[in-house]
Amino acid sequence: LLIYSGFFSIKAHHCSHVLKLVKKDCLLPLCIARWASTSSVPRITTHYTIHSRNKDKRWEGVNMERFAEEADVVIVGAGPAGLSAAIRLKQLASEHGKEIRVCLVEKAAQIGAHTLSGACLEPHALEELLPDWKERGAPLQTPVTEDRFGILTKNSRIPVPILPGLPMTNHGNYIVRLGHFVNWLGEQAEALGVEVYPGYAAAEVLFHEDGSVKGIATNDVGIQKDGAPKATFERGLELHAKVTFFAEGCHGHLAKQLYNRYNLREKCQPQSYGIGLKELWLIDEKKWKPGRVEHTVGWPLDRHTYGGSFLYHLNEGEPLVALGFVIGLDYKNPYLSPFREFQRWKHHPSVEPTLEGGKRIAYGARALNEGGFQSIPKLTFPGGVLIGCSPGFMNVPKIKGTHTAMKSGILASEAVFSHLTNENLQSKTKGLDVPEYEENLKKSWVWKELYSVRNIRPSCHGALGIYGGMIYTGIFYWILRGMEPWTLKHPGADSDQLKPAKDCTPIEYPKPDGKISFDLLSSVALSGTNHEHDQPPHLTLKDDTVPVNKNLAIYDGPEQRFCPAGVYEFVPLETGEGLRLQINAQNCVHCKTCDIKDPSQNINWVVPEGGGGPAYNGM
Repeated sequence: LLIYSGFFSIKAHHCSHVLKLVKKDCLLPLCIARWASTSSVPRITTHYTIHSRNKDKRWEGVNMERFAEEADVVIVGAGPAGLSAAIRLKQLASEHGKEIRVCLVEKAAQIGAHTLSGACLEPHALEELLPDWKERGAPLQTPVTEDRFGILTKNSRIPVPILPGLPMTNHGNYIVRLGHFVNWLGEQAEALGVEVYPGYAAAEVLFHEDGSVKGIATNDVGIQKDGAPKATFERGLELHAKVTFFAEGCHGHLAKQLYNRYNLREKCQPQSYGIGLKELWLIDEKKWKPGRVEHTVGWPLDRHTYGGSFLYHLNEGEPLVALGFVIGLDYKNPYLSPFREFQRWKHHPSVEPTLEGGKRIAYGARALNEGGFQSIPKLTFPGGVLIGCSPGFMNVPKIKGTHTAMKSGILASEAVFSHLTNENLQSKTKGLDVPEYEENLKKSWVWKELYSVRNIRPSCHGALGIYGGMIYTGIFYWILRGMEPWTLKHPGADSDQLKPAKDCTPIEYPKPDGKISFDLLSSVALSGTNHEHDQPPHLTLKDDTVPVNKNLAIYDGPEQRFCPAGVYEFVPLETGEGLRLQINAQNCVHCKTCDIKDPSQNINWVVPEGGGGPAYNGM
């Protein structure tokens, strides 16, 4: 600015005004920091999605051809939606005497190993898909017997009655370990002839020349951490299909590309997310209440931070409880740590007695779609469909999305099957467009259900925060049955909500006691997370300088707090002057929170080598 004013005679008050604006937006220290340190920032990202292999001499002469397989339908992701879709396709093929090849790829080493949810399952969609699920041995062993809801203050609990018809009512539902349920669905799919490929991560979307989706390619394996090929390098497999189902779960990395390519989010609001953290505990049998479901809001969060807890008593032959904490990722204070809020909550006088004398046996975390009805994108495009948690069908006030995800997969398969068996379309070589799926979804109970609760989550952004949302729910959902004529908006992308650290108060968290509350690394150890060490970090950065120059400078490095697995650390530079970001990619539990909440939107989560990640046992 001084040089500019000297050469171009800018008036002093103009220069002063510009300087104030620059200081106000924190751009001056950012520019100076970037100018001073860009050349000295250590290289963090080595992944080929950022650094092209075409320009890397180490890849010269490496065979990059991929073997290709043809299928009728390819499904990405073996969660409730993907497996329900596969099962329904094979059911229809059997009913009509048709042969349809269905291939399903899953990045986890075992079906269900990456699945995590509360979970309280509403069996509506399951009964439609497999009416004889009890005879088939579905692992739904704990019918809900009791519902409890409360508001927590620091030292007390205020009980709130759950009136019939409210979203939180769980009569007829089951407490389940969703990973076990998903594994059982996988067995049903395989019995029908679905080709299920665990340990194969879909890394790339393939396209026809006309722009329609051709299928997917699985990830390459045998790449060194620095991005060079190993002697064991193998190219991924191409799977081509007439229609590809994208059922990746929350914030899928392929779905993100499809949103942009086909402008699928043009007519919907930004997606809003939460992070859910969960533990499994074996407790004293005297404190065990099989079938009890408990939810709370309030402490330790303030009223403007959306979130709450769950505590479910399972009935699986041993005194087991599932407990967890969900925090909306639209929170504003960069000093907030979802993991440490969860650990603090367990010490509440209404919670700690249940856990005393017990043993924690599992830990995990995942992100949740919380945008609801307003944030559902266009679901179909040439050659593909979006189903399940990928586009976001979670009923937020119910805290349930499995039943709606399954139904979306069922409806997609029914629409796709009619195209696959239509003689006029069978010979078509390009990707099929199936708009009937979205049309049928809008006529289904899923659409009606999500529409009726569309304003509950956004209503929590008022002056009363979450308590205003509770009042809104009581008036407009219970009394007026969700028929208000307006639709409230979300405030915007979660990544835009953080305030600069200078405008916020640091949060002092108590130290874990090792009995009720625990440190982060011992928790991650219980998730069974493992990745091949010698591979490029799959947490990629578009610009390696941004974490220090912007995130640390302005927001005090929030990635070291919002990550529930200790992936991100700011450590001293080898020179002893300044800090650098260290990415511990081996710790990643695949929750995608970093990709969602990064205020710079500089982190891009991509799949690691297939089979890596958490190894949940019925989470």
